[in-house]
Amino acid sequence: MHLDVQDLRNFYYRSTLGRAAQAAIRGRLIELWPEAKGQTVAGFGFAVPLLRPYLADARRVVGLMPGPQGVMPWPAGMQNVSVLTEETRWPIETGHVDKLVVMHGLETSERPSQLLEECWRVLGPGGRAVFVVPNRAGLWSRTDRTPFGYGHPYSATQLENQLRTHHFVPEMHCSALYLPPSFRRFWLRSGGLIEKTGQRIPTIMAGGVLMVEASKLVRPPSGSVTKDAEKRPIKALDGLLKPA
Repeated sequence: MHLDVQDLRNFYYRSTLGRAAQAAIRGRLIELWPEAKGQTVAGFGFAVPLLRPYLADARRVVGLMPGPQGVMPWPAGMQNVSVLTEETRWPIETGHVDKLVVMHGLETSERPSQLLEECWRVLGPGGRAVFVVPNRAGLWSRTDRTPFGYGHPYSATQLENQLRTHHFVPEMHCSALYLPPSFRRFWLRSGGLIEKTGQRIPTIMAGGVLMVEASKLVRPPSGSVTKDAEKRPIKALDGLLKPA
C-alpha cells in the first residue's frame, strides 16, 4: 500500500533526516545521470525530490504520483509539473520518456508486474530507468520511522530478476543511505562522511536503499522470417531483340 503524500512530504522536506536522505540518494543519481539536456524526465511514486537538478535543462519534467498516495504541487515556487495518476495507466504517450525514476512506487505497489509493464511502455528507444527500493539487508528497511520501512524490500538479485522478467536489461546497481536511520544529531552531522566512506565498501549490503539502472529491451517481432524465391523475368522478346 502506498504511503500518504503528506507523510512523504514531511519526511523529505521538513525533517533533518529526510533532507539528508534526499541529498544522499540524489547525489548517487547525479553520478549516474549528470544531465538530461533536451530530454523528457519522469518520476513515479514520490521521486520528485530527485528530479530538481533536471528542471533547468530537460525538455520536460513530470512527477507522476499514484492515486492511493495522493499528489502535491511541485516544485515549490515554480510552475507545477506533478500530476495524480492511475498506478498502471499514466498520461504519457508510448515511448516518450528518456529517463525514468521510480522511488516509493515499486515496493509499495499491489500490482508490481503491471507497474513495470507501464514503465516499459513509456520508455523510448535507448531510454533508461532507475529503480530505488529499500535494501532488505539494510537498516532502513527494519524501522517504520522512515518511508523505507514500508512495503516489500529487495535484494539486488531479486530486483534485477524481476526487471529481466519484464523486459528490462539491468545495466548497473549501487546503493545509498549508509547513514543510520537515526534522528540523533551526531549521525546527522556525520552523514556526508559516512556516505563517502560507504561508497568505497566493495559490497552493497550496508546501504539502506538499492538503486538499479536498467534499459528497455525491445523485443524482436515474433514468428519466423521467410524469404521469397527470386522470380526469373519473362524474356518474351529475346528472340526479336537478339536474333540468332
